[in-house]
This record gives sequence, C-alpha cells and structure tokens, in this order.
Amino acid sequence: MPKVVVRNNNIDAAIRVFKRKVTDSGILMDHRDRQYFEKKSTKVNRNKRAAVVRERRRQKQDGEVRTAS
Repeated sequence: MPKVVVRNNNIDAAIRVFKRKVTDSGILMDHRDRQYFEKKSTKVNRNKRAAVVRERRRQKQDGEVRTAS
C-alpha cells in the first residue's frame, strides 16, 4: 500500500500524490480485474483484442495502415 507524508497540513497535495502512487502501482486496476472471476479463454481473447487495437492505433500514427486479409 502506498504511503504519503502530509507536510504543512497540505492534505490536497497529499491526496494528489497518493492518487498518483495508486495509479502508478496498478493497485486499482488489479482490484477491478479480480473483482469478478473471468475464464482464462475470455481473458486471452480480451488481451488479443486489446493488442489488435493497440497495433492499429500504432500503424495509424505511423501512416502505414495494413489489413490482414
């Protein structure tokens, strides 16, 4: 669990730092992933679809859109 030191009673800054640490560590995403059971095949398919979207986005940025047909 990330820890944050509050300095000069500046709670707003401490909350910002805490949120950044939680986001960077991936604790919240891990909790969301484990909140409900997901079959292995469903997880694999979701990851493959995400990889395809990432690759299309990367190719679109590079200007070299190719389709695999």
